[in-house]
Amino acid sequence: MHKIPVTVISGFLGAGKTTLVRHLLQNNQGKRIAVLVNEFGEVGIDGDLLRSCQVCDEESSPVNNIVELTNGCLCCTVQEEFYPTMQELLKRRDQIDCLLIETSGLALPKPLIQAFCWPAIRNSATVDGVVTVVDCHALATGNLVGDLDALESQRQADPSLDHETPIEELFEDQLACADLVLLTKADLVDAETLTKVKTWLKQKLPSGVKIIDVKEGKINPNLLLGFNAAVEDDLDNRHSHHDHEAEHEHDEEINSIELVLDRAFEPQILLQQLKELLTEQEIYRVKGFVNVANKPMRLVLQGVGNRFDTFYDRLWTVNESRQTRLVLIGHHLNRQLIEAKII
Repeated sequence: MHKIPVTVISGFLGAGKTTLVRHLLQNNQGKRIAVLVNEFGEVGIDGDLLRSCQVCDEESSPVNNIVELTNGCLCCTVQEEFYPTMQELLKRRDQIDCLLIETSGLALPKPLIQAFCWPAIRNSATVDGVVTVVDCHALATGNLVGDLDALESQRQADPSLDHETPIEELFEDQLACADLVLLTKADLVDAETLTKVKTWLKQKLPSGVKIIDVKEGKINPNLLLGFNAAVEDDLDNRHSHHDHEAEHEHDEEINSIELVLDRAFEPQILLQQLKELLTEQEIYRVKGFVNVANKPMRLVLQGVGNRFDTFYDRLWTVNESRQTRLVLIGHHLNRQLIEAKII
């Protein structure tokens, strides 16, 4: 049997990975796609969003189409959950045309790809390509990696600089592993800024890696599939900050807070509370579902930096609890302070 081609979707928190995967599922051109979602946090927000795309047939799909790994970064859990998950998927090779792995925004891509060198997986699956999703607007405004001009000037002035935050290292490792970079939210910046962001990114990317603008995750599926890169055989050419470390350790200060609340919210009041929290704590990402009083539909809330997006995605079903479920990811987040503000 042929090897299942695997596309790894990498990218920082809030870059638009889930939106991209949803669009690909809704425009799959007849391909039978299995999706593996790696969550950071206990509440399966992204997996639930993907299920609501309404193209997944849970009765006939492999492992219900979506497998959520809920206990952390893939580079740490890969031997505990990824291996049996892949084994289960590979039993259904004849039902799968390709596999998408949406990594956590805090996951290093290279340890995941190294798992495809294991004999039990290598003979049946290959990493067809790595797609890294980058938030253009966030880069331009300095929310994720700081001011672009200042950062570049600092690094040019001090080539021996070896102190970088874990988030900066993660971002650069995701770029170093990429076969393609998708630049999302480019419509939120002017042409001059877009050019500046692309120029800066090209300096960080391996030679020949292309950058493509994407709006709302809409892209021709053929651009994401069929790289034939066999990435697991090319890891020596994809250098990362962690290549020579004995083992990878998380920044223990990065944590997630999950809130499951049996109450409704007025959206504008909740957004104001979250924005106030941003001034009090270092929050990188907010995502979740909100129960809005007197509304039959569920409100999806997503935030990165100080920017929030909301939309109603579907009706609440008869058998589900109308709960407000939020996940906040950041640096040394304090649950008591968050609960005092939100609850």
